[in-house]
Amino acid sequence: MNALNQIIVEGNVVRQPESHTIPSGTHTCSFPIAVNRFYKSAGGEKTQEVSFFDIDTYGSLADACVKWCPKGRGVRIVGRLKQDRWKTDEGKQKSRVHIIAEHVEFKPVFKKAGETDSENDSAPVSADSEGSPSKRKKLAMLAEAAAAAQSEQEAGEIAF
Repeated sequence: MNALNQIIVEGNVVRQPESHTIPSGTHTCSFPIAVNRFYKSAGGEKTQEVSFFDIDTYGSLADACVKWCPKGRGVRIVGRLKQDRWKTDEGKQKSRVHIIAEHVEFKPVFKKAGETDSENDSAPVSADSEGSPSKRKKLAMLAEAAAAAQSEQEAGEIAF
C-alpha cells in the first residue's frame, strides 16, 4: 500500500523557468515559487513568513509552464514531494526535497493602468486546459449527452 504523498501550494514564480530535455527525450521544466504566510505574533504584531519551494514538471506540463510561468506569475501547484539523496565526494550525506507538479493552475495577470494587451492575457487557467477539455466542459458535454439520450428514449427511439 502506498502512503499518501500529495501537496498543494500557491505562490508566485521567483525566476524564469529553466527548460531541459532528459536523455529519454522528455521535456522538463524547473522553477522556484515563493509562498507567503501572514500571521499575528504572540505580541500581536502582523508578521510575514516566506517559504521557497522548487517545482519540477515533465512532458506537456513542462512545455506549458515554460510558456505561461514568467517570473512573478501566480500559480497553484498540485503535486507530490520527492526527496533526492546522495553522497558528496567528501562522503557527506546530502538531500533535497522538491515538488513534482502533477497539475498547475495559472493565476490571472492584472494589467497596470495604461498597459497594452500582453501574451499572458490569453493564458489558459490551468496547464491541463491546453490539451483537454476542462472539468466544467466535460460535465456540460455529459449533461448534454444525457439529455439527448433521455429525449430519444422518450420519443421511443431507444429500447432498454
